[in-house]
Amino acid sequence: MAWNAEFLNNLRRSFSIETDKPQLLKAQYKAFSKQLPLMYVILLINSWILSATHISSAPRWLTLDYPIALTVVCAIRFSFWLRTRNIEPSIESTRRALNRTNLIAGPISLSFTIWAIMLFPYGDAYAQSHVAFYMGITVIGCIFCLMHLRPAALTTAAVVNISFVIFFASTGKPTFIATALNVGLVSSIMLMILHVYYRDFTRLVDAQVHAETLSNENLRLANIDSLTMLPNRRKFFTQLHACCQKAQNEGSRFAVGILDLDGFKPVNDLYGHSVGDKLLFAAGQRLQNLCDEDTHLARLGGDEFALIIMHARDDKQLLAFGTILCEALRQPFLIGDTTIQIAASMGLVTYPDMAANATDLFEHADYALYHGKRTNRSMVSVFSTSHSNKIHLDAKIEQALRKADFDQELEVYFQPIINIKTQQIVAFEALARWKSPVLGSVSPAQFIPVAERTGIINQQTRILLAKALAAAAKWPDHIRLSFNLSTHDLSSPDIVQRIVKIIAQAGFDSRRLDLEITETAVMHDIEQVRWATDQIRQLGCGITLDDFGTGYSSLSQLHALSLSKIKIDRSFVTNIERNPASLKIVKSLLALSRDMELDCIIEGVETPEEMAVIREIGGTMVQGYIYSTPIPEAATRQWIEHRLSITE
Repeated sequence: MAWNAEFLNNLRRSFSIETDKPQLLKAQYKAFSKQLPLMYVILLINSWILSATHISSAPRWLTLDYPIALTVVCAIRFSFWLRTRNIEPSIESTRRALNRTNLIAGPISLSFTIWAIMLFPYGDAYAQSHVAFYMGITVIGCIFCLMHLRPAALTTAAVVNISFVIFFASTGKPTFIATALNVGLVSSIMLMILHVYYRDFTRLVDAQVHAETLSNENLRLANIDSLTMLPNRRKFFTQLHACCQKAQNEGSRFAVGILDLDGFKPVNDLYGHSVGDKLLFAAGQRLQNLCDEDTHLARLGGDEFALIIMHARDDKQLLAFGTILCEALRQPFLIGDTTIQIAASMGLVTYPDMAANATDLFEHADYALYHGKRTNRSMVSVFSTSHSNKIHLDAKIEQALRKADFDQELEVYFQPIINIKTQQIVAFEALARWKSPVLGSVSPAQFIPVAERTGIINQQTRILLAKALAAAAKWPDHIRLSFNLSTHDLSSPDIVQRIVKIIAQAGFDSRRLDLEITETAVMHDIEQVRWATDQIRQLGCGITLDDFGTGYSSLSQLHALSLSKIKIDRSFVTNIERNPASLKIVKSLLALSRDMELDCIIEGVETPEEMAVIREIGGTMVQGYIYSTPIPEAATRQWIEHRLSITE
């Protein structure tokens, strides 16, 4: 009984279409649509030739009317398959078309078989042999054409061959009996071949589906950031190019944003990379929750995320959305038992207003981001015409820098640092000035960022340091020289050794030299900066931390650098008399410097009101326009003499 049930199940499967395999259905349809028209052509040609051999002996309704009816049916099916062979149908329409073919295979086969058998009595021995030949050869051709749809092929073979064998065996004529046996044997072998072919065909399709699935999964993994499970940089740029093409075709507007976490690196340094990774995941999820289906979020790498905002309204709405994202990231994160607070800066640019292609969109958004980080950290900056003008200006500055003769064109200016209790000069800070023969006088705020970005800053530093040391050697021994180093000047042992060599060979007492480094430079690579400052300290130089309070470094990291001074950034000093928050920050930084036994310089003091507050809270060393603007080397001696006369 079990064997019978299994046999019936196998038989049922053989005569049924495998509707649970969509890819197999599509492959069958694709192959089938090319072979079915050929089958109907063979069938009709053979049938009309058979009709022609019987037209003089058989009735008209058998030689004309019946074949015409069969031709109409075949023509309808022929036109359907011919019309749809180059169309990519849906799975549902494919399923319907194959089911329909499977259902009508039996009736059409039976109709042609009955017609051929009905013609048999009307001819002579040759005409009867033609009927046998017609049925035998036509069924073999049909099996070949139907081989990709096994149920239809089996149905056709069963209807024609069973009828053929029974009918011709019943004639009692040895020739027809032998023909029936031959056709039955050939058809059986054909069906066996069909079974093997169909099995191999389905296996091939299954293998292709499996390979496609693996390929799709690999593609998906190649486009997914494994840490945050967001689309990665590769996927972002693919989407960005597609969005540009779509917007160009539709004449629509969209925006690109790049978001950078402020204060993420100290989290890694303080708590470890495991906590940092969890923080990135949590930040990505928080951003994802704020993005709708028309906003594509991706992680570019590190602590940078990118967004494509498809329905970009006006700049005010974009700014509001960016502000929501930044505000969300300011809220504390609970990672395990640790509460972590960071911030975020964001740059936005719109297409086609401010960029016409994917490359410009990304670069302009990136420019807006880092311009915002320099001028308005932890806020949103929208790329504007002024930014575009700045980019063009930077390009001109870069060209001029690459052609410049820095020995001739660079000059050092000096700004005094005053002890407000004694009114004596403590030091001069060296400041770069560049007069280009092409551009004229260029502000340090303009050319130094370009020089840093292009790596030209190292060459400038060496020339400026040598000039500053030569000038300082002419000052009284109690006046120190303060000189700024960029992040690039501390980035490698070779560059640091060149600076050390310039100091050692200058003929200036290195114990009177303070080298200023920014908090941003420290956080860029604290281990390299620690090594670099140790090399410099061995010469007796002091190390001043510039712009203190604007970064995100931890006190333990700063203390490990063996600093000698800190310099409070001017952003905390401006209008300090009207800004209670700035007042508290400066007081705290002064107290911190005393606790760490570091000298503290307050820069950017410009008004008597600011000076009064600085005196009141215990500030000692001050630098700013209230005393002097930067002056050329030739004016320093006069300025020193003037200050000496005041103190005397």
